[in-house]
Amino acid sequence: MSVLSRRLFLLAGSAVVAPKLAMPVHAASTEPADTFPTQDPALVREMVAVAHGNVKRVKELVDRQQTLAKATWDWGFGDWESALGAASHVGNREIAEYVIANGARPSIFSATMLGHLDVVKAFIDASPGVQRIYGPHGITLLAHARAGGDQAKPVLDYLQKLGDADPRLDSPALTDAEAAALAGTYAYGSAPSAVVTIDATKGQLGFLRINGTKRGLSQRAPREFSPAGAPNVRITFLVENGKATALTVHDPDLVLTARRVTVDRPPCDRLIVGQRCLTRV
Repeated sequence: MSVLSRRLFLLAGSAVVAPKLAMPVHAASTEPADTFPTQDPALVREMVAVAHGNVKRVKELVDRQQTLAKATWDWGFGDWESALGAASHVGNREIAEYVIANGARPSIFSATMLGHLDVVKAFIDASPGVQRIYGPHGITLLAHARAGGDQAKPVLDYLQKLGDADPRLDSPALTDAEAAALAGTYAYGSAPSAVVTIDATKGQLGFLRINGTKRGLSQRAPREFSPAGAPNVRITFLVENGKATALTVHDPDLVLTARRVTVDRPPCDRLIVGQRCLTRV
């Protein structure tokens, strides 16, 4: 499944000459962020995060900057999620209705959670098969109906009769030993950020970059995985003598190859990442 996003490009075809001003212009007291005029990425990320359930903070952010109601964030590998999408898949009606009232764009996922049966039917009638599209993190449309509770029961019944609104990825479970063989630290460069950590919790692998958000991994084939919300991405491990020595990331072309490293305490004369010393296995 491909993940769709919309981008707006502003094309300036001619130079604009500013007129002379009658009054002096005073510089702003602070310089805008490098991302200006796009919104502060930290605020955007926070807005989507708190939209999963923190009603008070959602209202604080939107009351201050109303356009944050439309905030959308890529959690990794193109797993885009909007504030409305966050509220929808956790079944938070109050947040969903609030951000819609402030400009968030309704979708089939929000309509499903809110129990808008006629809207959901109209979506599917207009685009047959749309019910099979995954929401954020690979969450299905039927799961959104379940999250909506009693008010979404008519939508849940309709989707269950439809029969294909809950597609599941085939993901064989890992044993604890298999997960432990892949877990570790992998470096693909000498920069402090050029490190990937694979951890294992109860047989579930997680993919984490420094200052990033951990992405759960689903096994698609032996030693081959896809991250949450990005089923077309492939993370493949090279295993030698029962232990992974390297991993590759394809999205769909090769993004990186990383070698397993051991983490020691400084001082050292090996590859240094932050305050850690890494020795290639």
